[in-house]
Amino acid sequence: MLFFSLTAGAGFCQEHFVYDSQGKPDPFIPWVTADGRLQLLASQEKKGESELNLEGIIFDKYGLSYAVVNGEVVKIGDTIDGYQVLKIEEKRVIFIKEGELKEIEMKEEGT
Repeated sequence: MLFFSLTAGAGFCQEHFVYDSQGKPDPFIPWVTADGRLQLLASQEKKGESELNLEGIIFDKYGLSYAVVNGEVVKIGDTIDGYQVLKIEEKRVIFIKEGELKEIEMKEEGT
């Protein structure tokens, strides 16, 4: 009887599960390739346009601040996807491209 209940339960677990990423990275696929490159998300590859994704800020009001944008660490003066980093503040980064400013704020965790 015990053997029957274990095998019967195993039949329910054999369904094929497909992970729906909803534009987020699949937690089962490494972000970094064997040669050390950061993999793009499928949603980033599909867009075809350069969209800046602010992932983090290391802010030091007395020193050099850094930001993580599209998987790359940048500082003031660096260029990424045609945008130059103009200013890094505690909760936002300001970029400039062709004379136009673009401001990106850090999203609160969980939003």
